Amino acid sequence: MSDSFSLLYTGNLIDIQRLKAILEENNIFPIVKDETESARLAGFGAPTMMQQLWVLASELEKAKALL
Repeated sequence: MSDSFSLLYTGNLIDIQRLKAILEENNIFPIVKDETESARLAGFGAPTMMQQLWVLASELEKAKALL
């Protein structure tokens, strides 16, 4: 069964890492999307230092309740 992902939070690296740890303690395993790092690796600059935290759509409500 395929499940889509939903954006849960956008913020700085410190906040993302803290929230990710809370979710993982509760058996929710998010994906961190870092466009700044992706752009840097590709040789481009990126003006923002923001990351995104994505969770399975089926776990979105549970994740929101935890945070």
